[in-house]
Amino acid sequence: MSAVLDPSAVPADLVALTRSLGERSREQAILAEGNTSYRLDDERIVVKTSGSNLGRATADDFVVVDNAPLVDLLHDPAATQADLTAALDAGEHEGRRVRASIETLVHIAVQAVAPASWVAHTHPTAVVGLLASVQAETIFAEAVYSDEAVVLATPLFVPYAEPGLALGKLVHDGLRRRFDETGELPRLVLLANHGIVAIAESAPGADGICEMAVKSATVRHIALTAGGLQPVPRDSLAKFVLRSEVSERRQRLGRGT
Repeated sequence: MSAVLDPSAVPADLVALTRSLGERSREQAILAEGNTSYRLDDERIVVKTSGSNLGRATADDFVVVDNAPLVDLLHDPAATQADLTAALDAGEHEGRRVRASIETLVHIAVQAVAPASWVAHTHPTAVVGLLASVQAETIFAEAVYSDEAVVLATPLFVPYAEPGLALGKLVHDGLRRRFDETGELPRLVLLANHGIVAIAESAPGADGICEMAVKSATVRHIALTAGGLQPVPRDSLAKFVLRSEVSERRQRLGRGT
């Protein structure tokens, strides 16, 4: 079994991040939307279970999954959704079936390209509204204010795919291409008609990326109603993000300090 229920392995910071992202006032996720994960080591992650609510999460709402069998599914052209469902099954506990989130492969895709400690996936209303628009692929392509560039850098856009195996494979392909081009993972992944994925080395860093994504979407909504977007000039922005104090600030934000 590649997924097991082990509440003792769930970090308190993961539960806290999950509950914070599930606060209704933040509009990051409602009901059973969204999922979070933490990298335990090179071989395992802890990820939220399917059907559980972010805002009410406890250590019992996470499972530990082995990366290797799921990475194999990412690379197997013959793999099916049924194969993934079986791999995510952690068995029956107290009369309920426990299974890792259907979107666990999105988290595994990150680990398969370049291990990261924290991954958070949410469905923010303001962002999904733009990702469901005809401008979804380009609307976040250029920064519209400086702090957005500091926190989010250049997001990765991923076209729509059915949640589960298809989405996991598409995200993996996109992350691999970005890493091959830049030597780094994106901080923010934009999933068309779906939501966002934040990738960070600290829980506050992941939370901050999710929060900044919402502000960035809200700014765009306002700009569009005022006549259209006016991105920050590229040459000015390139100089700004390379300034030493900006680089230091970005590092502090990534560490959650």
